[in-house]
Amino acid sequence: MDDMVRFNLIGSSDAFCRVKEQIVKLARVDAPVLITGESGTGKELAARAIHYFSQRGDHPFAPVNCAALAESLLESELFGHERGAFTDARNGTAGLVGEAAGGTLFLDEVDTLSAKAQAALLRFLQDRTYRRVGGGGLRRVDLRVVVACNGDLEAMANAKLFRRDLLYRLNVLNLHMPPLRERGEDGVELADVFLERLAKQYCLPKKRMSPAGLQFIRRHDWPGNVREMENLIHREFLMNDADELDFSASLPALSATGRKSDGAPSDFRSAKVRAIAEFEQCYVSDVMSRAKGNLTAAARLARTDRSAFGKLARKYGYAGKVQDAES
Repeated sequence: MDDMVRFNLIGSSDAFCRVKEQIVKLARVDAPVLITGESGTGKELAARAIHYFSQRGDHPFAPVNCAALAESLLESELFGHERGAFTDARNGTAGLVGEAAGGTLFLDEVDTLSAKAQAALLRFLQDRTYRRVGGGGLRRVDLRVVVACNGDLEAMANAKLFRRDLLYRLNVLNLHMPPLRERGEDGVELADVFLERLAKQYCLPKKRMSPAGLQFIRRHDWPGNVREMENLIHREFLMNDADELDFSASLPALSATGRKSDGAPSDFRSAKVRAIAEFEQCYVSDVMSRAKGNLTAAARLARTDRSAFGKLARKYGYAGKVQDAES
């Protein structure tokens, strides 16, 4: 299990040890895997471990963010295209499927695929054959497909938002990544690893968590899971000059949610407005980051109208990124 550290799969809790045992088992067989779990739980890390522990480990691991796939160029990006297949197609490309030949194609955020994309993927999964855009020859490729999602694909299938026949093709084997709040002392273990890596990265003396910092790690819900925790420790490491860190540099207002600056409770209406604004800002920041600043992809991730999400993004200072995505 020590090899798991190479893939940043760190933790000794019973829940996470079961995950690591499952990864080893999944790597021994060559079938599609569906990885589920909240954002930030390490689904791509698990997919990489499954690939590199498998017999395909010497071949490519090709990760794909489905939310960022442009609808108009979907088949070209997945299956490649021939030279001259469309405007600006000056050279032929192998596509993501071709790049993953012999290895693993990892489709992240598979729950964001449009109906057209789902149909194209299903057709490919049936016999692993495809045609490049603008090409007439049928190609066959040997690869493994691993997918991940934050949403409930079964519920989406019941709501006619995801093809059930595609779900059957993808959910042959499954792995669930538990949220950090259900992993016991893993947060403390992760914090120590992160601090050691940061000290090496910045060539600075290693710091440690204070008793108050450790208590915070144990009590916080970590809605953004390991990704949120790593980002907070990174900021605390750089912004706090003390040898012992307690998150005071990163979260000065955390305990003040719903309170006035003098410590007295604010009225319900004001506290509610503030809480909603804080949630919206964090949510928009997370979604825009996952979509790499692409508004269309972000709206698809949020499952909301592009125009409405654009207004929300502008409200919280993403005007420049939104304009870039729209231009």
